[in-house]
Amino acid sequence: MTNSQRVIVNTTAQYARTIINVCLSLYSTRLILEALGQSDYGIYSVVAGVIAMLSFITNALVTTTQRFLSVQHGKNDPQKIHQIFGNSMLLHLIIGGGLAIVLCAMGSWIIQYALNIDASRIEAAHYVYYAAVVMLCLSFITAPIRALFIARENIVYISIVDVLDGILKLLIAIGLTYITYDKLISYAGLMVGITLFNLLAFAVYAAYKFPEFHCPRVKEWNKELIKELSSFAGWTTYSAGCIIVRNQGIAIVLNWFYGTIVNSAYGIAQQVLGAVQFVSMSIVNAINPQIMKAEGGNNRERMVMLSEYMSKYSFLLLALVAVPIIAEMDTLLQWWLSEVPEHTSMFCRLMLVASLCDQLSVGLTSANQAIGNIKKYTLIFYTTKLLVIIAGWICLYKGLPIASIMWCYVVIELLTSLMRMPLMKWIAGIEMWPFCKHVFGRIILPLVAMIAVCYIMTNYMQYNYRVLLTLGASAVVGIVMIWLTALDNKEKDLIKQSIKGIIRK
Repeated sequence: MTNSQRVIVNTTAQYARTIINVCLSLYSTRLILEALGQSDYGIYSVVAGVIAMLSFITNALVTTTQRFLSVQHGKNDPQKIHQIFGNSMLLHLIIGGGLAIVLCAMGSWIIQYALNIDASRIEAAHYVYYAAVVMLCLSFITAPIRALFIARENIVYISIVDVLDGILKLLIAIGLTYITYDKLISYAGLMVGITLFNLLAFAVYAAYKFPEFHCPRVKEWNKELIKELSSFAGWTTYSAGCIIVRNQGIAIVLNWFYGTIVNSAYGIAQQVLGAVQFVSMSIVNAINPQIMKAEGGNNRERMVMLSEYMSKYSFLLLALVAVPIIAEMDTLLQWWLSEVPEHTSMFCRLMLVASLCDQLSVGLTSANQAIGNIKKYTLIFYTTKLLVIIAGWICLYKGLPIASIMWCYVVIELLTSLMRMPLMKWIAGIEMWPFCKHVFGRIILPLVAMIAVCYIMTNYMQYNYRVLLTLGASAVVGIVMIWLTALDNKEKDLIKQSIKGIIRK
């Protein structure tokens, strides 16, 4: 399979996985809520949520391991790949074990004093808490194995396991209604079982297919490599932490000035953003390993080209979905929610606009990770994103409308997105003008065409289910314009050949 075919297959697999899992999750959540009741479901959410907040560390470690493995795959150095995987596993075990010890030591205090839990359910809350700690530990062990699959670009198997994970959760949701023992404790135990299933599904397959997979040994410990992995993971964790602080900081500022009702609108907007962003993230995850491999193979020209492709495709794919949704947001929210909190539409629209701004140059973040000099980039780029908290607080303190904090969000996302170019010029000597020409110059006409179609549909056509026509018309016009103006002849030929090759197989 060629690289272009692999990108198409992996992107399609992630699309299918996400759509299936979203549907499964929505139905599972409804069944679990009915089985547990609002009180027990709330206990599980708040107790497990305390531990789940640390999941961004796992994600950062996956990114770190995948980056180092992909670079070495590009260099075609099996011995170094074996060494990186072993040391990564050791690092994950140490961090996961250390967190588990700290969390277990703090467990009783958190349950008794930090969380507001009814006295009659304290014992069940303890079970949920320690089950969540076990799940966190298992996820730390799974992380480097999952990273190995990403580095190997075996996204299809990851998607299969993720879909099975969603099916198992649905079966648990159905089975809870027949369980006579404490349903909350049973649910926590069964969720541990699913996490263990994920670990075994990845580990068993990797043991048979990937020669670099092995159980780590202490004698493999390489001080210099561990230091390099830890430094990269530390800065990756910092970047993820900044995003979490920014999102929660906005929520705190909104709560300070407007109360919890506005927070519900903001929370719904974050759900909408998460549901839509998978479109662009699919292409990002598919191209990312190839960027690392190109840099590892000392092919800087191909690495830069792939980062341009990532930025262009991720923006356009997100725009295909986001632009008509922004236009029809009021109608979609009315379909989805029986009661729509005030300001929800505004939050949703501006969050999607901010996400589009970020995608303009998202490939340069992967390029920076491939090069490996992430300290300066991460410190400047992600710290700047936190300014929205200060700017938003000042706007609301001065009595400006609530939308002002979201406009601060949009402006800062646009500025940081544009900031990537001079940063990468400074760090790696990547020229800005070719990037602007190959990315910005190619996305303008499709974007304008989609906006124009949505404007006409929403302002000059009024009838039932107009939203479906708006979504369809925008998608058709967008795809046609992308083919005519955003893709060059080389890209068109690659797509045609890839599709023909996949069909023949």
